[in-house]
Amino acid sequence: MEFKQGDWVRIEKNGTVYEGKVMPSMEGYITIKMKSGYNAGFSMDKVRITFLENNEGNANRVRNSCRECRPVKEELSEPGKKLPKIAILSTGGTIASKIDYRTGAVTSQFTADDILAAIPELREIADFKGRVISSILSENMDSESWQNLARAVVEEIEAGADGVIVTHGTDTMMYTAAALSFMIETPVPIVLVGSQRSADRPSSDNAMNAICAALVAISDIAEVSVVMHGTSSDNFCEIHRGTKVRKMHTSRRDAFKSVNSFPIGIVGYSTREIETYIEYTGRGEKSLKFKPGMEPKCALVKFTPGADPAVLDYYIGKGYKGLVLEGTGLGHVSTKWIPLIQKATDAKIPVISTSQCLNGRICDRVYDTGRDMIKAGSIEGEDILPETALVKLMWVLGQTSEFDTAVKMLREDISGEITACTQK
Repeated sequence: MEFKQGDWVRIEKNGTVYEGKVMPSMEGYITIKMKSGYNAGFSMDKVRITFLENNEGNANRVRNSCRECRPVKEELSEPGKKLPKIAILSTGGTIASKIDYRTGAVTSQFTADDILAAIPELREIADFKGRVISSILSENMDSESWQNLARAVVEEIEAGADGVIVTHGTDTMMYTAAALSFMIETPVPIVLVGSQRSADRPSSDNAMNAICAALVAISDIAEVSVVMHGTSSDNFCEIHRGTKVRKMHTSRRDAFKSVNSFPIGIVGYSTREIETYIEYTGRGEKSLKFKPGMEPKCALVKFTPGADPAVLDYYIGKGYKGLVLEGTGLGHVSTKWIPLIQKATDAKIPVISTSQCLNGRICDRVYDTGRDMIKAGSIEGEDILPETALVKLMWVLGQTSEFDTAVKMLREDISGEITACTQK
């Protein structure tokens, strides 16, 4: 007997009865959300399932099922002709994951169509076209993955998409957002979205995040942005510039925050309205440009007290093309590191100085150490985030092999990664 997501069923196992709504489930398993708000998963060959009520609310329909039952994927409704056209590019991550009840671990399971089927409200916002680019957890992303994703984004924009949503794992989402920000000048919104908790958990943030991301994708904000929960409650999502955002908590739903900048704005979950806080690039203001080059042999090196400067010698000797230093306070490293900075820049390897403090702007002119770092050739990163600096360095070195040109580009604000200094 067939049943669909949203149907109410009774499950009997070992004399215990469970009732709930059918959730997205792995083949061979059934997951239900019970009235308590908790989910339960069962192997279908070990339980008896009774159909109670369909997902349209028709009561008093009771049918017995059998062991051969399998969930039927809900067909998406025919998209409306007048709605904006949005492409969903799926890369994996928790928003496209659920619990594997064989192992208890979260695994990447869903395609873009599965996301649409699980969140039917999306179909009221736009016509969606789903495309799977990869199905990996975000720690497995690399520069090649960024370039493949960027090409797919550009293809969808060239094909007439009014906006693009990228579903992505949260752990490295800020790296991918920065990479897309540098590789693509876009006339339409490009929105990255994920979730901190898998779709089959009662506290999942996937539905709200996806709906808010869709609203940004049809908006006037033609930038690469990250859209995630603004608070731990389900009231609004924040819209973060792709080069100014960082994951600040391991598990909170409001883990993402803008650093050295206000968010571009917020999206009200219930109101479906967008309120903006800072200037942004509007829809159609820029023509589509794609510059996909990336140099993978760049490194981000965190300075710690007493750290051996030989770590820089390692990267120089291994043929790395660029280095980002995550220094203390105003961007400093030990004076013992300065000769190695000089060695790197003499070898035409750009070295960017950033701060572990995150908030604030580095200044290597206050103390002697900073001045000596500048003399050795280090580039002040201003208020750029260390991970954004790394991605920018990889991109710049993918555009030019000329050292002086690269240094000039690294000092420029290219995609909102450096905030203009207002101090006189």
